[in-house]
Amino acid sequence: MTKIKYPETIKVDQVDEYHGIKVPDPYRWLEDPDSEATKAWVTAQNQVTFPYLKDIPEREQIKQRLTNLWNYERYGIPFKEGNRYFYFKNDGLQNQSVLYVLDSPDAEPRVLLDPNLLSEDGTVALTGTSISDDGNLMAYGISISGSDWQEWKVLDVTTGENLPDVIKWVKFSGASWTKDGKGFFYSRYDEPNDKTKLEDVNYYQKLYYHRLFTAQSEDVLIYHRPDQKEWGFSGHVTEDGKYLIISVWRGTDPKNLVFYRDLTVPDAPVVELISEFTSEYSFIDNDGDLFWFRTDLDAPRGRLIAIDITTQDVKEIIPQVAETLEGVGLVNNQFVASYLKDARSQIKIFDLSGVLVREVALPGIGSAGGFGGKRSDTETFYSFTSFTNPATIYRYDMVTGESSVYRQPVVDFQPAEWETQQVFYTSKDGTRVPMFITHKKGIVLDGNNPTYLYGYGGFNVSLTPSFSVSKLVWLELGGVVAIPNLRGGGEYGEEWHQAGTKQNKQNVFDDFIAAAEWLIENGWTSRGKLAIAGGSNGGLLVGACITQRPDLFAAALPAVGVMDMLRFHKFTIGWAWCSDYGSPENPEEFQALYAYSPLHNIKPLTSYPATLITTADHDDRVVPAHSFKFAAALQAAQAGDAPVLIRIETKAGHGAGKPTAKLIEEIADELAFLVRVLGLVA
Repeated sequence: MTKIKYPETIKVDQVDEYHGIKVPDPYRWLEDPDSEATKAWVTAQNQVTFPYLKDIPEREQIKQRLTNLWNYERYGIPFKEGNRYFYFKNDGLQNQSVLYVLDSPDAEPRVLLDPNLLSEDGTVALTGTSISDDGNLMAYGISISGSDWQEWKVLDVTTGENLPDVIKWVKFSGASWTKDGKGFFYSRYDEPNDKTKLEDVNYYQKLYYHRLFTAQSEDVLIYHRPDQKEWGFSGHVTEDGKYLIISVWRGTDPKNLVFYRDLTVPDAPVVELISEFTSEYSFIDNDGDLFWFRTDLDAPRGRLIAIDITTQDVKEIIPQVAETLEGVGLVNNQFVASYLKDARSQIKIFDLSGVLVREVALPGIGSAGGFGGKRSDTETFYSFTSFTNPATIYRYDMVTGESSVYRQPVVDFQPAEWETQQVFYTSKDGTRVPMFITHKKGIVLDGNNPTYLYGYGGFNVSLTPSFSVSKLVWLELGGVVAIPNLRGGGEYGEEWHQAGTKQNKQNVFDDFIAAAEWLIENGWTSRGKLAIAGGSNGGLLVGACITQRPDLFAAALPAVGVMDMLRFHKFTIGWAWCSDYGSPENPEEFQALYAYSPLHNIKPLTSYPATLITTADHDDRVVPAHSFKFAAALQAAQAGDAPVLIRIETKAGHGAGKPTAKLIEEIADELAFLVRVLGLVA
């Protein structure tokens, strides 16, 4: 492998002091994405990276196979409002999925909104929809180039025409209509500085009501807290239309507050029902003044409770069990409870008193989602997917308990040739961790299988079985896909999550390293055939693991990663992650952050794995400066011949809404990179 000549990255004399410790930050200038120097650096890096990737002989073949596999019809889960049914569908290679409507169950579907017509290159994405109770109006949010900033508009479902309403500066919010369909609630931030809106920190979210056919400047401020800059608000109108439920969030911490307002009483006050950040409360529905919540109050794996808002009495409906209760819906006057059993889906139906009616029979090891609807509905829809089977949509009869296939996609792939097994391994401190391994049937465990080890481990996020075209292509290249359920996730409830946060964050890296060691010890792969990957918090995971154990991996794919753990809180919504990471302002938490921060633990003259860092110039979630600085430092420190490249996408953000064409190009680059550096034959 020929050593690459990287663009020269200027170092500046920037030193910061944290709690008496002086920390150099020589690449601080790369934090300004709009400076001419940074733009020139981005261009120079891409001029090294893209030719390198393009010259890999197998890349075109990989791209073609990705394109062929991706080209299948994909349906979203249907949902009903009024007498209309709505669903998303992608014909295969469309950059964005299209929203269809059926004016009656037997009617022909018609296109309601095609986001592909909003831009020539597919970089305008639909980020959210909210249909009025009668099914006649739709509020919808759009994002440009992957930004978290959204603009909301309103569509007449009957005519397909836009109303004049335009709502700007929305971020981390949906919309919820009043029962009369005359307006909706939403949350926004103050208008940002246009030049720095992709980097500036986001504080002081406000909850508003927008009345149709009025200017945004006339929207009614429902709730805000000038004394609490970190509080965010999510407004939800109850199905009976009587109450506005206000969930108050603070960063990414699952603990929240719950306030409400009686919408039947003019100028009714906002009442604080849950006023301390002690637990998570997810509102399910109400029966008059009785509110149902999924909560982890005194139940880290979750339970269902009812709170009488007139007496404050709390009654347990569904108690905590061994499995993790992820969510609850209310359909046909029955609770649909979604559980995780060792990171795989389990669905149970209960009556309103909490008595088990039945368990829904699922097709195998996989992930089920959906089960939405109104309290009076007798049918619902759900999807089921696994590592080797794309999402099939089922109609479920709530009365009989029967499932029937509604939409089943056809993919140019033979699932019967592959299998998924779940193993359990022991981490550094003795903790038992589950891991899914997908591979070709009859695989030989001789240590020669190229293995793609993917992880996340944070923010209460559970990695459950899901279908991925990119991982299918990897399997066809002779690879193995391994996905461990690391601490920091939500697979085993809040205790599992907390075991991977703040001063416990090292547990996450230990779990991932132990997974790699287990795979090698058990003959699945070897150090020379092992690649690790992860995005966002998973990018941090990859960055931390290659700086802690550069000897253990042959290749690394950190995507849009949080790499500077001393300055992450200074940009956009980064402050919100302190609930998981801790704050550099806190002396004890600083010590933990500094000990694993990928940027600050790169050691000069060290042989690091072949690394392809990916980011995007419009990422306003994890600003690209994280990846820029990490790439510059890693390139400067690399002693071996393994390449350290950074691929910087343009007109794209953190990942949500990225057009299909850009996804295929990026994944083709990543897989081709692995083929080359691991010495595979495509």
